[in-house]
Amino acid sequence: MSGGDLIIEDASPTRVLIIGAGIAGLYTALCLAPLPVTVITAREAGRGGSSRWAQGGLAAALGPDDSAEAHLADTMAAGAGLVDEKAARILCEEGPPRVEHLADLGVPFDRNANGTFSLGREAAHTAHRIVHVGGDEAGATIMRVLTAQARAADHITLLEGLVAFDLLKTDNRVTGAQAWDVRAGKAVLLPASHTVLATGGAGGLFAVTTNPLTAQGHGLALAYEAGAVLRDLEFVQFHPTGLDVGKDPAPLATEALRGDGALLCDAHGRRFMPRLHPDAELAPRDVVARGVAEAIAETGKAYLDAREALGPRFKTRYPTVYAAAREAGLDPAVQPLPIAPAAHYHMGGVLTDEDGKSTVEGLWAVGEVASTGVHGANRLASNSLLEALVFGARAASALRDAQNETASPDTTLSSRPWPIKPAISLTPLRRQIADKVGLLRDKVGLTETLSAIDASPTETMGDHLGRLACRLIVTAALAREESRGAHQRSDFPDLGEAQHTHLVKGEDGPVVELAK
Repeated sequence: MSGGDLIIEDASPTRVLIIGAGIAGLYTALCLAPLPVTVITAREAGRGGSSRWAQGGLAAALGPDDSAEAHLADTMAAGAGLVDEKAARILCEEGPPRVEHLADLGVPFDRNANGTFSLGREAAHTAHRIVHVGGDEAGATIMRVLTAQARAADHITLLEGLVAFDLLKTDNRVTGAQAWDVRAGKAVLLPASHTVLATGGAGGLFAVTTNPLTAQGHGLALAYEAGAVLRDLEFVQFHPTGLDVGKDPAPLATEALRGDGALLCDAHGRRFMPRLHPDAELAPRDVVARGVAEAIAETGKAYLDAREALGPRFKTRYPTVYAAAREAGLDPAVQPLPIAPAAHYHMGGVLTDEDGKSTVEGLWAVGEVASTGVHGANRLASNSLLEALVFGARAASALRDAQNETASPDTTLSSRPWPIKPAISLTPLRRQIADKVGLLRDKVGLTETLSAIDASPTETMGDHLGRLACRLIVTAALAREESRGAHQRSDFPDLGEAQHTHLVKGEDGPVVELAK
């Protein structure tokens, strides 16, 4: 390995290492107080990752006419038969206190004149239960608050510019990570008693995405290589309303716009959702995304029309979307916005229990990289940020109880045939993934994609991890021979038995088993 001398970070037996500084990683770290914790992030904290881009808000039963049971029922219905009811109940019951905690930390949620939370409604929710910040600035604001809190916390060591490329493992236990110090150009060993993956999703593997292009599923690849079970990787949610303005990644038009009455129309100005679902524009995301895709295929374009619903109020109600539209030369107050489905959220991930613990000792996962079971085959809108908070807090509590568990890490730097640098050869593969592993899939296209993965060059560690994450997702999609939620197979259009895919590392590559 080239690139300079090896740095050995001194880690106490009680230290927790968190890989990722999005909302899940930072909130878990804050909840760990006073236990010492090290958080590493590839960029400056608060600047990278998908959390900063989240517009919709958090779903929680905070209204007088709402309840955790009602939120649970909506979550179960959206998940198309694969939601873990126990985990979802935890999410819905423990969600409101987490929102209150964020408010106590300084997050300025939108409120009514009487001081109560101003609650919006989004697709597949039967009540107004979405809390927002500045209309569509929830992710950016929460990240700003949590980053400031983390920088000020005595128990948190925040290391920026470190990119994890491998997990340390001793006697079947993860004992930290290896990372590349971007600024120093050196490899780093980070021994830890417990390692928490908070690396986000995999939307950057798709050519059309609302995620940062760096969101390429590296956490999935790291967990797979460490021997962890991955669950339901085939379920990738496409946001119905990415702004189709030629940008990569695509700007997002939040689902809250439709909750406020914005309509979806085809190239001829005709609404198409009422004929596809009783809830029309507020149908589950997978239904709306396919409706948008069909409208584009049939008429050439699809639009989000907020002229009547919002008009001049658009600018102040949704400043982030408004700014993105104006940058593209559009005025949403007087013009419909061109839209297209974009890869947005990964429901699958590292299989965890209700406390974030994976199937490998010493390894935990929180946020989008985890599969807690609350999303099933189709995430209910705005449940993702809530999941990061609820299960981040639970992981922190369990980690405090497990702080005396220790192991001596193997401090031998792993030998890799590629330089530890970002991906440089994934652009053609991203188009293949978008075309063949998108809203509609079949065996031929999925098999062709595996061949394309094999044929694409591996020149850096970023290439290796990204290509591996692609392979894992495609392998899971091939194994699920049915259409359910966000996974639609044209060669298997019917709904089959409700089973999960469990993917593990075998001697010759990934092995998938079906499990109830």
